[in-house]
Amino acid sequence: MRGRTALVTGGGNGLGRAIAVALSQAGARVVVTGRNRDTLEETVAALPGPGRAAVCDVADPGSVAALAGELAGEEISVLVNNAGVAGPVKPLVEVSPEEWDEVFAVNVRGVYLVCRAFLPAMVARGAGDVINIASVSGKRPLPRRTPYCASKMAVIGLTATLAAEAGPSGVAVNSLSPGPVEGPRMTRNFRLEAERTGVSYDEAERAFTSRAALGRMVTEAEVAAAVLAMLRMPGLCAADIDLSAGMVAR
Repeated sequence: MRGRTALVTGGGNGLGRAIAVALSQAGARVVVTGRNRDTLEETVAALPGPGRAAVCDVADPGSVAALAGELAGEEISVLVNNAGVAGPVKPLVEVSPEEWDEVFAVNVRGVYLVCRAFLPAMVARGAGDVINIASVSGKRPLPRRTPYCASKMAVIGLTATLAAEAGPSGVAVNSLSPGPVEGPRMTRNFRLEAERTGVSYDEAERAFTSRAALGRMVTEAEVAAAVLAMLRMPGLCAADIDLSAGMVAR
């Protein structure tokens, strides 16, 4: 990773921050982008190496174009599309069109717009890596999370086709599908599930994690390590990697 510059979207907290720190530890110069300047600067302060914060709303074409202009002097050779939103937790028939569109705007449109902005330079150089953060939820049933699941399956499809387009130019495009990741998002989901079913928070969490072979969720650090592992695997292209602690559908 030394001598390479990586762009991580959604880099202000959570998975994005963990991935940015891991890339920096591996020797990359890291640019983090997101909608909140303060949290981005906190990420940059946490990097052991050089870094830069750039505010961007990945769902907005104008904002992404402005980001590309701001980073015109950077040779982005690693792109990690991590920005995403969880969306509503409710049956499909209760999901409003606005809620549906918000999820797809960030989770799918954002990946498309950022790739569209930064992929041409990689293709021109004949080298580069794109890792799109998808989810095992895109491939396995997760009731009451239809917009999120559908958006993540779309990311996997986008990845496979983009790999076929960019691969001949030397650019590797892959997706990483984490299972549930310990953190505020899953805490919210367990709280909502406990309220819906009338069980305790701990019971809701245990019912969920019991579906995993390891009996637990994965951590942000494990996801970040998986990103690095994928970047260190020559020949990996058009792949979708599960990292779920053995989560299975039930």
